[in-house]
Amino acid sequence: MTDEQFLDAMEISETLPGLNAVNMSVIVGDELRGVPGAALAVLGMLLPGAIVVMTLGILWESNRQNPTVTRLLAGVAAAAVGLLMTVTLQLGRRQFRQFPDVAIIAATFIAVSVIKLSLPLVLLIIGPVAVLLYRPHPSRPHLGESLPFHRGEHHEKHRR
Repeated sequence: MTDEQFLDAMEISETLPGLNAVNMSVIVGDELRGVPGAALAVLGMLLPGAIVVMTLGILWESNRQNPTVTRLLAGVAAAAVGLLMTVTLQLGRRQFRQFPDVAIIAATFIAVSVIKLSLPLVLLIIGPVAVLLYRPHPSRPHLGESLPFHRGEHHEKHRR
């Protein structure tokens, strides 16, 4: 595949539902070897993870009552929460600076974690409020390249 074909495949995979890596494997596999290539590429992407998860499930079932395993998994869960919080703070640090941003984040957290509303319901309620707050308006400056999905000049160079 040429660089142009790869970028085209990446754009298509980002618009399709599902994981980008799996979508890319289908597109690249099909491009290189047709339908058999696409099928083998998907198997290559999904089978290793499925085997690991199935093996861990079997091990969990046979060791579920073991207190050492329970404590180990509680530690792993705590580490996962810490990593998730770190990534959230790193990626969202610009969103924590203005009152409307913090209010939306706090309202979402309280609705889901404290009040225990379902996430889809919270998104249906808070989503439109956020859209109304941040809709384009002539009095606000254009966001342009600060949007997270804007690819800038580098991307445009490859599209020509």
